[in-house]
Amino acid sequence: MRHVVEFSGPILTGPETIRHGLWSVDGVLTFTKPVEDAAQVLPGWVMPGFVDAHCHLGLGPSGAVSQDEAESQARTDRDAGTLLVRDAGSPLDTRRYLRGFAAEVEPDQLVDTVRQQARDGDGWVKLVGDWIDRDAGDLAPSFPAAVVRDAIAAAHDEGARVTAHCFATETLDQMLDADIDCIEHATGLQSRHLPRFVEQGVPIVPTLINIATFPEIAAAAEAKFPRYAAHMRSLWEGRTERVRAAFDAGVQIFAGTDAGSVIRHGRIAEEILALHAAGLPITAAWTRQPGLPGNGWEQAGCARGSGPTSWSVPKIPGWCRRPSPGWHMWCWQGLSYAEQRAE
Repeated sequence: MRHVVEFSGPILTGPETIRHGLWSVDGVLTFTKPVEDAAQVLPGWVMPGFVDAHCHLGLGPSGAVSQDEAESQARTDRDAGTLLVRDAGSPLDTRRYLRGFAAEVEPDQLVDTVRQQARDGDGWVKLVGDWIDRDAGDLAPSFPAAVVRDAIAAAHDEGARVTAHCFATETLDQMLDADIDCIEHATGLQSRHLPRFVEQGVPIVPTLINIATFPEIAAAAEAKFPRYAAHMRSLWEGRTERVRAAFDAGVQIFAGTDAGSVIRHGRIAEEILALHAAGLPITAAWTRQPGLPGNGWEQAGCARGSGPTSWSVPKIPGWCRRPSPGWHMWCWQGLSYAEQRAE
């Protein structure tokens, strides 16, 4: 006898499209009611799995982790509803970054290193565009602008795309001038940048639950680097206004957690809700995720080019259940399933 599971709640098949009646028959999803009775009935909402557009599988607070820990991280993300991830941690970071996270190179090595990373990777190279310059006592670009331009051009020559960690305002200018493909964080975003993001088709992954840690970072740096601390607080204070302004201007905004070091895995729903709290309509905060199917849903991926070819999928079969505050969350073969608990 076939094993049948019935999903009795609403099925969200598009941002505002709901169907009823979904079954799993021997692991195959169908909208056609089977003749057999269901062995299990699950109430609640059913929706496509989430995409985490900025996730660090394989990294921990001290750098690289074991293969078993990396798989555990992937399972945690999957259990929270994430079924596609864009790994933003290992292709290439830059000098003056967190110890153990980066390919540490000097300006005269960057172009060759990026070219090699593009050949070794799966279509993406990541730069850390800025970090604290301890001599200056504040955020500063990691590399001269001309070197960044040459490095991004080299990646494009190799058929790869480039994203960059950017906190400071001047780093965004540098990256846009260099024809970057995507920006992570973008906390220094100004109104003058918005037309360029739209015209150049450059998406932003704000990672708001990571930006929420800036006051703690500032407090830890206050005594030694007061200028940097004040700068980080300023970036934190304007975070929601900048995201909403970018959205209103037509910039593509994608949800990403930055999980993997100081941010724990499994928080994609929190990031989506943070985008909504920043002013994005909830359907935009949720459906503006690369790779989601359906009429009008974002399908381009966090990049230029054709389709979400750069997304990697944790190959972990089956289904699981993980309670979270206020909700039950399941994943079932490409679907997220959520049931709100009674208060």
